[in-house]
Amino acid sequence: MEPGSSSCPRGDGNPRESSPFINNADDDKGTLYDGKNMALFEEEMDSNPMVSSLLNKLANYTNLTQGVREHEEADEDEVAKASPQMGTFIGVYLPCLQNILGVILFLRMTWIVGTAGILESFIIVSMCCSCTMLTAISMSAIATNGVVPAGGSYYMISRSLGPEFGGAVGLCFYLGTTFAGAMYILGTIEILLTYIVPSAAIFKAEEKAQEADALLNNMRVYGTCCLTLMALVVFVGVKYVNKLALVFLACVVLSILAIYAGVIKTIFEPPIFPVCLLGNRTLQNHGFDKCMKTEIIDNVTVTTKLWSLFCKGSELNASCNEYFTLNNVTEIQGIPGLTSGVISENMWGSYGPAGMLVEKAMPSVPASDASQDKHMPYVVNDITAFFTLLVGIYFPSVTGIMAGSNRSGDLRDAQRSIPIGTILAIATTTIIYLSCVVMFGACIEGVLLRDKFGDSVKGNLVIGTLSWPSPWVIVIGSFFSCCGAGLQSLTGAPRLLQAIARDGIVPFLEVFGHGKANGEPTWALLLTAVICESGILIASLDAVAPILSMFFLMCYLFVNLACALQTLLRTPNWRPRFKYYHWTLSFLGMSLCLALMFISSWYYALVAMLIAGCIYKYIEYRGAEKEWGDGIRGLSLNAARYALIRLEEAPPHTKNWRPQLLVLLNLDSELSVKHPRLLSFTTQLKAGKGLTIVGSVLEGTFLSRESDAKRAEQSIKSAMAAEKTKGFCHVVVSSNLRDGFSHLIQSAGLGGMKHNSVLMAWPTNWKQSSDPQSWKNFIETIRETTAAHQALLVAKNVDSFPHQERLAEGTIDVWWIVHDGGLLMLLPFLLQQHKVWRKCKMRIFTVAQLDDNSIQMKKDLQMFLYHLRLNAEVEVVEMVRRWMFRVFSQTGQMLRLLQASQGFREAQLIHDRNTASHAALNDKPDVSPERVHMTWTKDKFCTERNRNRDHSANMAVRDLFSMKPNQSNVRCMHTAIKLNEVVANKSQGAHLVLLNMPGPPKNRGGDENYMEFLEVLMEGLNRVLLVRGGGREVITIYS
Repeated sequence: MEPGSSSCPRGDGNPRESSPFINNADDDKGTLYDGKNMALFEEEMDSNPMVSSLLNKLANYTNLTQGVREHEEADEDEVAKASPQMGTFIGVYLPCLQNILGVILFLRMTWIVGTAGILESFIIVSMCCSCTMLTAISMSAIATNGVVPAGGSYYMISRSLGPEFGGAVGLCFYLGTTFAGAMYILGTIEILLTYIVPSAAIFKAEEKAQEADALLNNMRVYGTCCLTLMALVVFVGVKYVNKLALVFLACVVLSILAIYAGVIKTIFEPPIFPVCLLGNRTLQNHGFDKCMKTEIIDNVTVTTKLWSLFCKGSELNASCNEYFTLNNVTEIQGIPGLTSGVISENMWGSYGPAGMLVEKAMPSVPASDASQDKHMPYVVNDITAFFTLLVGIYFPSVTGIMAGSNRSGDLRDAQRSIPIGTILAIATTTIIYLSCVVMFGACIEGVLLRDKFGDSVKGNLVIGTLSWPSPWVIVIGSFFSCCGAGLQSLTGAPRLLQAIARDGIVPFLEVFGHGKANGEPTWALLLTAVICESGILIASLDAVAPILSMFFLMCYLFVNLACALQTLLRTPNWRPRFKYYHWTLSFLGMSLCLALMFISSWYYALVAMLIAGCIYKYIEYRGAEKEWGDGIRGLSLNAARYALIRLEEAPPHTKNWRPQLLVLLNLDSELSVKHPRLLSFTTQLKAGKGLTIVGSVLEGTFLSRESDAKRAEQSIKSAMAAEKTKGFCHVVVSSNLRDGFSHLIQSAGLGGMKHNSVLMAWPTNWKQSSDPQSWKNFIETIRETTAAHQALLVAKNVDSFPHQERLAEGTIDVWWIVHDGGLLMLLPFLLQQHKVWRKCKMRIFTVAQLDDNSIQMKKDLQMFLYHLRLNAEVEVVEMVRRWMFRVFSQTGQMLRLLQASQGFREAQLIHDRNTASHAALNDKPDVSPERVHMTWTKDKFCTERNRNRDHSANMAVRDLFSMKPNQSNVRCMHTAIKLNEVVANKSQGAHLVLLNMPGPPKNRGGDENYMEFLEVLMEGLNRVLLVRGGGREVITIYS
């Protein structure tokens, strides 16, 4: 025996919880508690370690290295050997700063300020920055609520909101990151072709109207080449991208400093960037060098290059454009300086349609014919500008706040660094953006601000004209900044997709979880490049920006939702170290994200939500089941608890009644379901609505059959999945079947969600069974459902019931003998809602007695069905109630019936052993029914026939005629025979026959007779459903 081992059994066979601390199978666990005086707890040591051992593991536990596996699934060999060393500044603050500041600031910020004005631009920046700040607060709370391995926002959302939301939002974030890569590449190419080497353009416009198309085609060609090059760089060696990150960050910082230095310099010495105006219209300064119509050279007035742009010749008497003739040319400073007072002119917006001239607010003489203006070298709007569009274009400039959380695996103290670094980075960039709005509006002329591509200043980058010491600082800095951001997007997006694929929640993405031997996501990179190419083919930065805004806003919305949900639910595991959060802030951030989505572009917002919704439903339908302890599950539990408490306050109204089924299944020796078609019928009857509890009973004790109970539960769940039955499974282990089914009937369900109907199969071979307990249990179940005021449905020949195949046109026949609360009429209506029974028509038969007016009964029933809004054919069957011996015209008929040896039933009247006087029996009309027994089994019949072979027939006839009319067994059998005859005649070809189920006898001595009565009643019918009401009305004529 090993040291420290015990002769006592270790554990109880329970599966161990997967945890890095509990159930950790160490080689030296035998010595873990040796000599520790812990013998009392030795049996629990296998599953529950000693506190000292647990604390030792906790102290040595570190974050994972960058990867995609989650920490609860990681093996010990995957734990980082060297602890991460990155701090707040290097690990979070600078990466966030680099990702937030980028292409929009350099290429579109001045145009946004000029178009929207300082006030509205301030509002745009404030809204977007507030959105990201509130999201950062929520993200900080989530990120500090435990260890966050690498995976960033996807990990946080999926573990907080569940695999469905996590997968949907994770893919949206992936698409946003991918389109961000396309936007950065387009920005790189725009800087290259517009400001660095315009001569490199492949497509050149011959006319001014073709300039926009030529630019887009150039962007497509060069963008595709740039994407291919960047994808190759990422594929060959991502480590080089990471090493260059510091260079790209330096470019961004130097560019920002150059802008501030330039603004300060304008106070003392504004840069010289003249803008030429014709009247109040801004001119493109490409084809001329002097802003004048004519000039005097050697005392001779000659025309300038500007003249030739508007006139048909260089002569002074040449025919010129009317507006050119009527207005003078003036030159203004594009950068008047911080103290020039231009801020008042730029305070308000100047929106307009595509093709609108960029004009300064000053008087001019209008021309009568403006048709030729589009061919003149004026600066015009290239797109239709409006407030909501500017929001969508600007928002990508505030994204990138997840950069710190994405590096959580490399941080020395992620729970401290992520909140501080992210919030500081957002605060810094917010100050930069707001100050840039004011500085641009205060230093730059309005017409130059609205000149998106700097055509009026000889093609210079507008923000570059403000910088110091040279515009090239901004041009080169922004070029490398965009290159770096594009490379990082192409690096991060495939890893995000790989993380989602390896989580296994989206089956069709599993192929993208594979990669090179070193883990690089090759296939994910290929898909990313394809999607990125679709963004490049759009070719317009202004068109791509709102698309990625939608996906990022969707992601931020769910980060806020996750935080608000966890806070409101007060989940025990919700204990963030970051304390400066509140659910109202998260809710405000969520509302702001949703508002910005629809403000930016309502149709893009709907498309993004539709994509996320489709992914959600797909994961819900096909995805692998994951249990991450998410907030949605907690929300479901709270909602269920609230609904159950509300449901229990009062019983349901008749209008709200629907069958809440408890399906009692029998299992074979292999624990497989005997009658799976019972589950199919349940699905067809429920049509997916209401409560379904599928129960079964195993004989024995729970301790000895615990594993069997779990196997049986899995078997039933598999059958439910195969039959598409939605509901709950409940397997009970009991000392006997009767008590087990009784416990299910009494205790299944919870609160107001309890079953009101029991569905079971008819015990087909009850006669051949050697154990009478099987049919006795069946009758006891009937008695207990009646006592519990629950409806009972018994299906005969259930294995012949339809599965998923649709039935051809036919009928569902209802034989309404006694009123059971309307359940008989409600069930066919519910079945007709399912595709299997949809073509079947309902027929209702009722029975008229001797003193009934069958014609009036039919009219009343038709009116009743009309008020119930049920479509059914009505037929009244007349059955005259007489004694059995008066029904048949000849005694021989009865003898043949009673003594048929090959039928399904055998009848023999066995008298009390004291048969001396039949007259004495007739003289006592109140004789107890127990004195005369009817047993309807073949064996007893043959025994009695052999004993009295010579006079059996005569004896039977004499017995029949000596019986009193109140003897119940004869009357019950007569009713069963006669009803069966009529039902078989009318409903032989029906797809389903519904019959009232008579109640069992109060005297248990007649149970076997009762089974025979039911057998006779259903003889010759294929599919039968016996229905017994629960003692309450379930259908009403009222609305």
